[in-house]
Formats: sequence, structure tokens, C-alpha cells
Amino acid sequence: MPDRVPAPVDRQLPTDEARELISLVRDIARREIAPKAAEEEDAGRFPREIFRLLSESGLLGLPYDSDHGGGSQPYEVYLQVLEELAAARLTVGLGVSVHTLACHALANYGTPEQRAGQLPAMLGGGLLGAYCLSEPSSGSDAASLRTKAERRGDDWVITGTKAWTTHGGVADFYTVFARTGGEGPSGITAFLVPGDAEGLSAAPPERKMGMKGSPTAQVHFDGVRVADSRRLGDEGQGFAIALSALDSGRLGIAACAVGVARAALEEAVAYATGRRQFGRSISDFQGLRFMLADMATQVEAGRALCLAAARLRDAGRPFSKQAAMAKLLCTDAAMKVTTDAVQVLGGYGYTADFPAERYMREAKVLQIVEGTNQIQRMVIARHLVGPGPR
Repeated sequence: MPDRVPAPVDRQLPTDEARELISLVRDIARREIAPKAAEEEDAGRFPREIFRLLSESGLLGLPYDSDHGGGSQPYEVYLQVLEELAAARLTVGLGVSVHTLACHALANYGTPEQRAGQLPAMLGGGLLGAYCLSEPSSGSDAASLRTKAERRGDDWVITGTKAWTTHGGVADFYTVFARTGGEGPSGITAFLVPGDAEGLSAAPPERKMGMKGSPTAQVHFDGVRVADSRRLGDEGQGFAIALSALDSGRLGIAACAVGVARAALEEAVAYATGRRQFGRSISDFQGLRFMLADMATQVEAGRALCLAAARLRDAGRPFSKQAAMAKLLCTDAAMKVTTDAVQVLGGYGYTADFPAERYMREAKVLQIVEGTNQIQRMVIARHLVGPGPR
């Protein structure tokens, strides 16, 4: 069964341009994304042509400066675009979020020459990015990464393996964090590595529970040589750059979670109002009505917290705590809402003939990526009561 097109949301958008942008995204979702989502996810097919369309439509660089090909949109608007895309297909919404994350280091820490030379193609030239921080032995403990970058004249030679890389093997560029100094966070530096660099290769994609259309793979760096002009920021600044990117990236994951939860809620409401048992619609039964009410409340609460954090970011105020809260609440809500959607559909919810089971499988990964929800709780607690015991 093809996915239903997400229903419109009553949004408070800051400008007419933002309203037109959401309208464009909804049109692309209706025509190009939702009709193929179920079939392509089942086949494990990556929708590269959709990302080309999004790039041509100016949707792959929304929060970045228009001087370099971006959309100059506030995060408040960008996150609502992500929600619309993820509601139609999480592979697309999450893919845009990851691409935006991969552009962060260059856009915010690159030199003027680096930005002028690289950003236009990354933001609007049809390219797709990936973010390489996690490794097989360092996930949540990212500061212990082992991939090395050694100085050789005017170049750096990168050797090591990155894990859980979204778009691994299909990306045109990789933002890579590698060790250039001693142990710990102060020895890490960021680099921008072309996807076709000699010595760079990707393992076969991981066989995942959900998001089968989005390739997640280990990426191997076997003596990959990059010029010092592709170093982003100062030597030893890489870990700070990575954390800065993740604060923004967590808001992207939160918005995607709202999109998935919203899609599951709409599927549950449509089924409940159309299914009849005991001579009446099952939506007439109080137990089910209360379940739907709780699901809708969680979707609205998640969206509100996500956008509140975005407005802090747009105002230039600290938002790390709120980003962690948004990621935590929205992804936990998505897991609960999608699980309840399966329950509303009963036996049909457990079959692949309806998208509810896929939404539930997809929601699970959102509690894990870009910092598990246990890590989010640590971040929030650190803001509240200071560092914990070591």
C-alpha cells in the first residue's frame, strides 16, 4: 500500500517566503516522495534522484548563507521542512539532516577561501555529504577515536575506519574527524575529504531493522591524502567543531522524529475512522479515542519543544541543553506514537501491507543516532547540576 501524503499542519511561519517554501516541499513530497516510499524502502533503494531534485529546488542548504548557495533560512523554518520530508519518508528527511550536518564544519569554521571554493557545490550543486565521527570502538565516547591524520609536507594522510556513516559509499564528500595529536579531545582535527579520494572505500551497507533505503556503512581510509587546504578550523579544534555540529544536528533528528510520529498518527486516525467493529467505527470507543488523543499531544509537544530550541539558536543564544531535550523528547515520543499506531491497526499494523510497522522500525534508530538518548540525559543533567563523577 502506498504511503498516504501527510496532511497539512497549521504552522506559524515567520515570512511569506517560508510559507511558499513549505508549500513547495509538500508538493515534492506529494508527487515524488510519498508514492514511492514503501516500495523503495522494501527494496532497499536509495533515492539519489530525490536528493538531486531537492538540490535543484534549493532545499539542501536552507540554513546556510545565500552568498554561498544556501537558503539563508532560520532553523525554525528549516526544521519544519525536515518534518515535512520525514513525514513522507524518513530516508529523505534524515538524509537532508545528515547532509546539513556534513556542511556545518566548512560553513562555520572554514576560511573565506574555503567557503567560496567549496560551499556552493555542496549546498546547491547536486552534491551529497556524509559525517564521519563514530568508529567501531568509539561511538558515544567519540573523543577516543583512533583514525589518524599524519602531516606529510603540505598534505595530510588519513588512515582508519569510521562506522555508522549515513550515505557511506554514496556521498560526494565526507567531513572527517581524525587524530592529529595526543589522546583526548584536544588531539582531534576536522577535514573535508572528497568522496572519490584515492584510498577511500566503503564496506557493504549494514543490514538494518529499518531505513533500508538509506545506506549506513563503515568507511575505510587507507592512506587517503588530502591537502592542508582541506583542513577545517585549527589543528586540535576538531572535537569542538564536532560537538557544535551535533547540537544543531540533534534538532534535525528531533524534527525528523516529529515527522515520523505525525505520519504514524495520521495512519492510525485514518484506520480508526474507517474500521468498523460491533456495528460502529472503532474510533467511537473511548479507549482508542484516548490513545489517539495522547498520540496527538505527543506530536504537538515534540514540535513545540523542537521549534523553541530552534528559535534560541536563531537568536544566537545557547541552545545545547534545549537541543538535547528536543532530541530526547521527540524521539522517545516517536517510538511511543509509532508503537501505539501499530496497536490501533491491530493485526494489520503488524503486516507490511500498512506503513505503521515501518514507522515503528524507523523510529527506533532516532533514539540512537547523533547521541543516544542516554547521552542526551547526561547532557541535560550536566547543564542542570554540573559534571558528574568520573
